[in-house]
Amino acid sequence: MNDVRNFSPISRALIVIAAIAIAVIFLHAAASIVAPILLAAFIAVIVTSPLCWMRRKRVPKWLALVVIIFVIFEGGSLLALVFTGQLEGFRHGLPGYQERLIVLSDQFGGWLENIGVDNARESVKDILDPAIPITLVRIALAKVSGTFGSGLLVLLAVVFMLLEAGGLPAKLRMAFNLTEEAEERLGRLSSAINQYIMIKGLASLATAFFIWAWLWILGIDFAVLWAVLAFLLNFIPFVGAILMMIPAVLMALVQTDLLTTVLVALGYLVANTVIGSVLEPRIMGRGLGISTLAVFLSLLFWGWVLGTVGVFLAVPLTMALIIALDSSPQTRPIAILLGPEVPEKPVPEEETPAAGAATDQTQGPHLEKGAE
Repeated sequence: MNDVRNFSPISRALIVIAAIAIAVIFLHAAASIVAPILLAAFIAVIVTSPLCWMRRKRVPKWLALVVIIFVIFEGGSLLALVFTGQLEGFRHGLPGYQERLIVLSDQFGGWLENIGVDNARESVKDILDPAIPITLVRIALAKVSGTFGSGLLVLLAVVFMLLEAGGLPAKLRMAFNLTEEAEERLGRLSSAINQYIMIKGLASLATAFFIWAWLWILGIDFAVLWAVLAFLLNFIPFVGAILMMIPAVLMALVQTDLLTTVLVALGYLVANTVIGSVLEPRIMGRGLGISTLAVFLSLLFWGWVLGTVGVFLAVPLTMALIIALDSSPQTRPIAILLGPEVPEKPVPEEETPAAGAATDQTQGPHLEKGAE
């Protein structure tokens, strides 16, 4: 059998690209199975640290596992109940909001026609269709009920993964003959994912609390619903900050006046700027180890491959992919391209002593002539 090293660089690159393409096609085809397993794996990685901490405090393994599972189950159930209850209340109040939306769209269309835009009323009514919110709420309620069933499957997978977590390093070491460098790379991946999820979770909680307090002060209906939505969407880089703002701004527009709507938008802008752009990067340290372009492309890629779960796990999955690609010389260039910006080396300046010596040489004959 021919050694891979005997192939030309182009051939090796084509082999790697073909292998990656086959893996991506498989993941996309099996997304309904792979996505819950990946989500369970990331949850297991996150809760391994508190599980190990309780084990160091001499808590029995079964009791520590029961505590972890209880916290996960109760937290997820509470979040689902609050979100579903708020959505139900929002659905009951939709008729009044729809009437207000029709009036506002008609006024806005009339204003556009007054400044010279033809057929603006019909166009605005088509864009701001009052039936759209009802459809979105129905889809959200259906998704929540389906997500609860999938959540039980994910929780069961987390339980089995935690049961195997103690002996997993020894199994990996024996199965793949892991070197110290490979074990260090796996430890670095686990630490990076834990750090990212912990900091992102705290930042999302802070954002949700600020949004709830701000909307409650301004008297916006269903402030808890928009806060929960802000908490969830804050895990999506770039796009989440925009998506979380749209429903609350529309609610303020149909419920209150233009000034209050501007204040609502300003509150979201302050929260995303202070927490997402100032505090979070400072706590995160050197950053995610991923370029900004790679983060944006990862949202599109993992969203297409794994659906909604892929969007929420885009950054951790890309971090794992970069560390895996960096382990092989053939794929290390791809890891460098996906990684953070590489600082440019400063261009060395010309040596001044040589220039000074040349100046002295040119001035020497003139000085000698002047002396003569």
